[in-house]
Amino acid sequence: MRRSQAPSQRGLDIIKRNRDLEEDEHKRKSQIKRHKTESPFSPNEHMSPYRQPLTLLKPYNSKEENLLLTHEELIKKILSKPFKVPLPNYQGGGLNRALGVRRQGARQPLHDPFEEGALVLYSPPELSAHEQMKMDIEKLPVHVVVDPILTKVLRPHQREGVKFMYDCVTGQQIENNYGCIMADEMGLGKTLQCVTLIWTLLRQSPECSPTVTKVIIVCPSSLVKNWYNELDKWLGKRVQALAIDTGTKNEIDKNLVHFMQQHNRRTQFPVLIISYETFRLHAAVLHRGEVGLVICDEGHRLKNSENQTYQALTNLNAKRRILLSGTPIQNDLLEYFSLLHFVNKGILGTAQEFKRRFETPILRGRDADATDEDHKKGEEKLQELLSIVNKCIIRRTQALLTKYLPVKIEHVICCKLGSLQQTLYKKFVSSKIAENLVSGKDSVSSLSAITQLKKLCNHPDLVYDKCLEGKDGFEDTLGYFPSNYSTKSVNPELSGKVVILDTLLALIKSTTNDKVILVSNYTQTLDLFEKLCQQRGYGNVRLDGSMTIKKRAKVVDRFNDPTSPEFIFMLSSKAGGCGLNLIGANRLVMFDPDWNPANDEQAMARCWRDGQKKQCYIYRLIATGTIEEKIFQRQAHKKALSSCVVDNEQDVERHFSLGELRELFTLNENTISDTHDKFKCRRCVNNIQVKPPPDDSDCTCDLSQWNHSADKKGLNDIILKSAWESSVTFVFHHKSHDEQRKTV
Repeated sequence: MRRSQAPSQRGLDIIKRNRDLEEDEHKRKSQIKRHKTESPFSPNEHMSPYRQPLTLLKPYNSKEENLLLTHEELIKKILSKPFKVPLPNYQGGGLNRALGVRRQGARQPLHDPFEEGALVLYSPPELSAHEQMKMDIEKLPVHVVVDPILTKVLRPHQREGVKFMYDCVTGQQIENNYGCIMADEMGLGKTLQCVTLIWTLLRQSPECSPTVTKVIIVCPSSLVKNWYNELDKWLGKRVQALAIDTGTKNEIDKNLVHFMQQHNRRTQFPVLIISYETFRLHAAVLHRGEVGLVICDEGHRLKNSENQTYQALTNLNAKRRILLSGTPIQNDLLEYFSLLHFVNKGILGTAQEFKRRFETPILRGRDADATDEDHKKGEEKLQELLSIVNKCIIRRTQALLTKYLPVKIEHVICCKLGSLQQTLYKKFVSSKIAENLVSGKDSVSSLSAITQLKKLCNHPDLVYDKCLEGKDGFEDTLGYFPSNYSTKSVNPELSGKVVILDTLLALIKSTTNDKVILVSNYTQTLDLFEKLCQQRGYGNVRLDGSMTIKKRAKVVDRFNDPTSPEFIFMLSSKAGGCGLNLIGANRLVMFDPDWNPANDEQAMARCWRDGQKKQCYIYRLIATGTIEEKIFQRQAHKKALSSCVVDNEQDVERHFSLGELRELFTLNENTISDTHDKFKCRRCVNNIQVKPPPDDSDCTCDLSQWNHSADKKGLNDIILKSAWESSVTFVFHHKSHDEQRKTV
C-alpha cells in the first residue's frame, strides 16, 4: 500500500524532480561540447592501460550525439572497443600483468634473503648511492638463497656443507678451479646436501638465471634407485630425474642422447642418475655435449687414475665436479692425489711431482723408525699439503651425530682359536707356500692362499674342501678333523669366533628385543650363518651380490619394521655395505676384517644412523695372534694416515713400523692381543689398565686411547660380559659420547 504525502510535501517533491532533470540536461550538453573540443586521443580517456583506443568508448544510441559526429569519427569510435577475453565470466589473473609488457624495476632474488633462517649462498656487493646511479638496474646481481622447503630440514653442519660446495663450484674458493671433495663420514647427510646444491644451481644464480641446466650423478649401481628416491623425497615433482639402471644398449643410448641434446632452461630431465659401469660403457654418448655439474658418489672408486672409469669421467665436458667419499684415503696418498686431480686438475701438479714433493717425505716422517729430521720434514710437507687441499675438501666426523643419536659402544674383541683351527693354522704357516709369501714371491696362488688363511680364522668349514683336495698349505690335514665331521651343520666349538658369536646371539635373543646385523666379507661365511640360524631357530634375512637392486629395498624395509619376525640381517660387506639404512637393528657384528678399512667402516655404519632410537653396540671379532690382527693393524696404519691428512690431527700415534706389518705368516700363541703388544701401552701394567682414556677421547680416536680390558671387569655391556668365558682374550672398547641425548 502506497504511503500518502502531505500537500506541503508533494510540492517539494515536484520541485526537486524538476531540478534533477535540469541538472541531467546540463551534464549531457556539457559532454557533447567537450567531445567537440577535446582530441579523440586524450590519454585521460583510455579504457585500457595497454591499448590506446582511437576515441572514447560511449553509448551511441543517442541520436543527438551521433548527429554531431562525422561518419569517419563514428567508425573510429565503433572500432575502438578495448580487447575483451572471449571467455564467460573471465575476471583476469589478478596480478596486474600484461602480455608482452616488460616489468620495470630492479631484479629480485628467487627467495627472500632476509627471512628468518634463510641460507644465503651468495650476497651481491654493497654499492654506494653514486655506484648505483652508474649501474644498469637490469644488470645488478641478486642474492642466491636456498629454497625454504630445504632450509627448514638442513642441520647446521649441512648448511655449512652446502655453502662450501657452492663456493667451490662457482670458483669463489679457488680461482679458476670449480671442484671439491665432500669427505663427511657416513651418516652426516651428504646426499641431502647435494640435493640442496643441485636444486639451487638449477634455479638460481646472481644473474637471475640458472647456474647449470644439466647435472649428472654417477654412483654404484646399488645406489641409483636410492638417489632417485632421495630427489623425489626432498623435491617431489619439482625436478624430473632420469635414472638409468637397466635396459638394452640401444635403449640406454637413446635416453642418453635425449639427455645430452637438451638445451637451455626447457629441459625435461635436468638430472641424470647413472652407475659407474653404465657410464663407462656409454661414455662416447656422454662426451658429445657439455654438462653443468657432475657428482661422483662413493668417489673413492676413482682412486686409480689409470682405470677406464676414471678416464671416461675425466674426459667428460663438465667444469664443475664434486666427489663424495667418507673415506678419501683408503690405502696411500697417491690415491688421494687421484681424487684431488679429478676435481681440480693440476692443483697438485703431476703424479710424479706429488710423489716427490709430498708423499715420500710424509710417509717417511710417519714411520716409527723415522729420525727427528724425518719427522720435522714430514710435518712441514704435511702442513704445506693441507694448506692447498683444505680449500677444496670438507670433512666432518660422526662426532656431530652425538647431538641427534643415542650412544654407540664399539668393541674390538680378540678371540682365541679353537684347537682344530690352531693345528691347521700352524700347519699352514710352516708350509712351502707360506715361505714363498714371506720371501716376497707374489703370485696368484699365493694371494689365494692368503684368502684361505683368512677363511680358516672364521671356521674350519670354510677350508674343508681344500683339506679334502690336499691343496697348497693344507696337505695331509684331513686326519686332524673329527671322524664324523660334516659341513651340513655347524659345530661352533671348532672356531673361537663362532663360539663367541653363538653365545652373543643366544644372550641377545633371550634377554632383549634387539635385532642383530651380521657382516662378513665372504659369502661362504654367510652360508655358515644361515646354517647356525636354522639350528637355533632364528628368523633371518640375507643380502649379498646375488640379490637384485629392487628386491634389496623391500628386504631392508621389512627388516626395519619392529613387528617383523626377522632377528638377524646377514650382510655381505662387498655387495651391500653402501647406502643401506638398517636402523631396525641396534647391534652389529663385524665377523672378519678387510684389507681396506673403508669397507669395514661403511658396513659398521649401517645401524647408527638417523632414525635410530636405541643404544647401539658394535662388535668386531679378531682371531688373536693371527693374520687378522695383522690386517687390523694395517687398517690402523691407513686410518692414522687418513687422520693426519684428511682430519688434520697432529697427534695420531704410530706404534709399529711398515716392516712389522709384513709379518703376516706367523702365529703368536703367547699373547692375549698382538695389537695391544705392538702399542707398548703406557696406560696398562701387566695388561691391566691403570690409567683411563683421555677425557676428550671417544670411539673415533686412535685405538691406543680406548679402554683396554684383559678381563670382563671394565666392560659396560652386560651381554659381552656374560659371553667372556667362551673364547674372549682381550677387548678394546669405547663409546661415541658421554650421555644419551634425546633423538630428533
